[in-house]
Amino acid sequence: MARVTSDHVHGGTPMGANLVGDGATFRVWGGGAHEVHVHGSFIGWESSEATKLIPASDGHWWGFVQGAKDRDRYKFSVVGETGPGYKRDPYARELEWDSGDCIIRRADFPWHETGFITPRFENFLIYQLHVGTYSAPRWWPHPGTFLDVAEKLPYLADLGVSAIQLLPVQEFSTSFSLGYNGVDYFSPESRFSVAHEDLPPYVARLNQLLQAKHLAPYGLSDLIGEANQLKALIDLAHAHGIAVLLDVVYNHAGGEFGTESIYFFDRQHGRDETPPRFEKSLYFSPKEESGGLVFDFAKPQVRAFLLDNARFLLEEYRVDGFRYDHASVIDRQGAPYGWGFLQDLTSTVRYVRPSALQKAEYWNVNPQVVRSTLENGAGFDTSLTDGLRVALRDVLAGASVPGTHPLPMTRLAESLWPHGFQTPWSFVQGVENHDIVLYDPKRPREQRVPRVAHADNPRSWYARSRSRVALGLCLTAPGIPMLFMGQEFLEDKQWSDNLETHPELRLFWPGIDAPDPVMRDFLRFTRELIRVRWTHDAFRGDGYRTSYVHDQDRVLAMHRWVVGRGGDVLVVVSLAEHTRYDYRIGFPQGGRWTEVFNSDVYDGWVNPIAAGNGGRVWADAIPLHGFPSSASLVLPANSLLVFGKG
Repeated sequence: MARVTSDHVHGGTPMGANLVGDGATFRVWGGGAHEVHVHGSFIGWESSEATKLIPASDGHWWGFVQGAKDRDRYKFSVVGETGPGYKRDPYARELEWDSGDCIIRRADFPWHETGFITPRFENFLIYQLHVGTYSAPRWWPHPGTFLDVAEKLPYLADLGVSAIQLLPVQEFSTSFSLGYNGVDYFSPESRFSVAHEDLPPYVARLNQLLQAKHLAPYGLSDLIGEANQLKALIDLAHAHGIAVLLDVVYNHAGGEFGTESIYFFDRQHGRDETPPRFEKSLYFSPKEESGGLVFDFAKPQVRAFLLDNARFLLEEYRVDGFRYDHASVIDRQGAPYGWGFLQDLTSTVRYVRPSALQKAEYWNVNPQVVRSTLENGAGFDTSLTDGLRVALRDVLAGASVPGTHPLPMTRLAESLWPHGFQTPWSFVQGVENHDIVLYDPKRPREQRVPRVAHADNPRSWYARSRSRVALGLCLTAPGIPMLFMGQEFLEDKQWSDNLETHPELRLFWPGIDAPDPVMRDFLRFTRELIRVRWTHDAFRGDGYRTSYVHDQDRVLAMHRWVVGRGGDVLVVVSLAEHTRYDYRIGFPQGGRWTEVFNSDVYDGWVNPIAAGNGGRVWADAIPLHGFPSSASLVLPANSLLVFGKG
């Protein structure tokens, strides 16, 4: 019978279960535990001297078990003040949720070396999605999976996004979840995986994607288990030129912890007391957030756990960066240690992967989070902002009221570059996201843009044209643009993570191929404007100014360029309900300018009654709006125009 030994264990032994030699090492932080045992098929399921891990320093326990192998199941039995009980390994790479067993997994995967490089920060165009609901072709009863998302990669590549941002994918205890209630940080959600018996058709289809890229196929065994399926999604995304960002929740954990979770991991008294004695919960502080508990950032072992998770995702999963949920909670609820932890976190990620994008969610928006740690900033690369979203929704709501009243275009212009941010890639702009358009009967959220633009009929011309302006501004304004799933094809419903209760809120993919071309035309608009963004470097450059804004006329113009190089473009937006003729706008240079994009063309593609400027305009030497030249334009109703020099 196997037994725990001190073979292969040393100060650098990694946490969790790791295959080495002819067995596996096990290491866990037990805090105030009296004993910690490892149980499993390779050593037995009864505690004895043979299963007892060896106490190490700082409350850690470790040991080596000969004969442990890939896909073996195990658990820790922790003996504390309240007696013995099972606990899942906080570092488990994979779980069998029904039994609560942890699964030993090999770290390797047949990655394809495609030469993919994480985009430079100014080249990020983010598409946010929820794995369980984005594409669910087997619903009912199966939610969407990592491999279902992988099958959509050609679509996403054709759309032109450079990164997908997955809502949290760590294991959660409920049947449905946005992902923010997880407690098992190293194991992907098992419901997002395809069962072994259902894999063959997926393997065949994914291998067709690989074949199209002239890459070696996967074997069936390569894709068994949620860990490898998430790796396959990332591998295939890179093969399609798309980066992958993970949404990580380091401010709090849980909701429903369960007796085998990290909650009171060392089994101290206090969990069942009224009120609970949270100071005995090992990983957590007494402070609550979003139905869970805030981590205890005063403890170096807790900080190490979260830093290890970020490092693990970068190294083992090859992710391209993170969206950090509620960094503001870490700062405030974790005080006085939270800000220092944020600095340690960003510094660690930057050391491991300098190219990784680090995106903070921090409310209220604070430019200090994107400043260097040398300037006492938090060290993030970019921060989610809400100014454009709020201002743009207010403008759309005002436009939806019939009449010719002025709109707050000046406020909209002021929101295009948030105050205090130094570079256009240090903030993220979007008009829809998972929080804003979530269906929540307990706390009603906001509607999708088409229903803001025209509540009575989200498929009307008013809704379509104003939605094009809204998305067009997000794609041409300063900042890293972020789209939410379905926004690109005019999805007008809120979304829900719970498709069982709300199947009517599934993304309406059939609309792209429906006889009614509305969604198809909007998708074409999105795709072609994204191509304009990639064609013109000015949209990713740091030269910007709002050159003209008029509330009564509902017109806004902005100038974009690359500092020191030029490549000027001028974006002109009109939210008037009628076409304006002979409307003079200042231009940065005289001569011929090409009308490289006109949103009005995409209404009933090709719009037979589209208004516009015939593809070009001539800027005369008539100074206007701070420019030496100006041109007389036709501004279609509810439109966005882009002009480029030449």
